[in-house]
This record gives sequence, structure tokens and C-alpha cells, in this order.
Amino acid sequence: MTGFGESSYRRNPAKDPRELERLVLTYADHLVRYAYSIVGSSAAAEDVMEDTFALLIVKGGNFADEAAIRAWLYKVAHNNAILYLRRHKKEVPLQDVEQVLHGGDLEADLLRQERNKVLYLCLQKLPGAYRQALQLRYLDGFTPAQISHITGQSTKQVYNLLQRGRVTLRQFLTEEGISCEDIQ
Repeated sequence: MTGFGESSYRRNPAKDPRELERLVLTYADHLVRYAYSIVGSSAAAEDVMEDTFALLIVKGGNFADEAAIRAWLYKVAHNNAILYLRRHKKEVPLQDVEQVLHGGDLEADLLRQERNKVLYLCLQKLPGAYRQALQLRYLDGFTPAQISHITGQSTKQVYNLLQRGRVTLRQFLTEEGISCEDIQ
């Protein structure tokens, strides 16, 4: 007996329009955010996301479960983003990230927005490998083993990147006057 939704992964999700639509609605924003951390341009990140789903339609295969398709999408997005950088031979800074205010107290929203702006500027200062590893782990919820599969690095390298990235980010945040407790 299969669990809820498992049967949809026993076949190619690209051949079922409803399943493809669900995948796009579920993962498009996350893939854009991930691609943005690599290419640094929102327009390019959207192109990477579109190329990723186009490849799913053209070459996508059968997937065993939700985790398999999620990992495949991130792996393809990673490869497409690297390909984009190779083609354009330049890096664009992370300047057009928009902060979404979470209703309520205006003063608290402004403080949160300023804190987030500093956090993104500090993330921007990190080397690309640190930034990617931290984003995949803490924003997208991947395990180090999954990050290893997505980036093509060993699990030990991923653990090292995460540790060094956290230390470096903490230093940058401290220089900006933000303690790590303020981020939560």
C-alpha cells in the first residue's frame, strides 16, 4: 500500500499537468531564492528556475518520492546557475532582495527590516560556497548529505563549509553590531 501522494512519483511528474503545476507552486520560489544566492540577480535567478522546470519537462524521469524530486530540482538549479555564471563571466551583488514585513507594530517591522538588510549584506560578503551551504541548510532545510549531493562536494566538505560559514557570518554580524540572538 502506498502513502498519500506516493503514486504520483512512480511516474514522470512532467507528464501530469496537475502534478507539474503543484511542483512549480511548491518549489519555484525556493529555487529562485537558491539560484539568486549563486547568480546574484533576480532576473537571472528566475531564468535559472524556468530552465530547471523546462529540463524537468524535457528530461525528467520517474522519482521515488518527494525528497528525490526536490533534490533533483535543486541539483539542476545549481548546475544551471553555475552555467549561467560561466556564460556571463561576472557576479552581480545581492542588492535587490526585498524584505517582506510581517504585519503588526511599525517600529518592530522597521527594526526587523533593518536587521534583515544587514543580515543579507553580511551574507553577501561571504564567499559563495559558504553562502550556498548556509542557505541550503538553514533557509531550505537540507541535510548536509543532501547538500553534498546537490553541490557535488563530500559531506565532510559541507560540514566544514557550514562551520566556517557560521563563524565568518557571526564575525560580520558582530562587526555590524548585531548579536546572533537578535537574528532569531
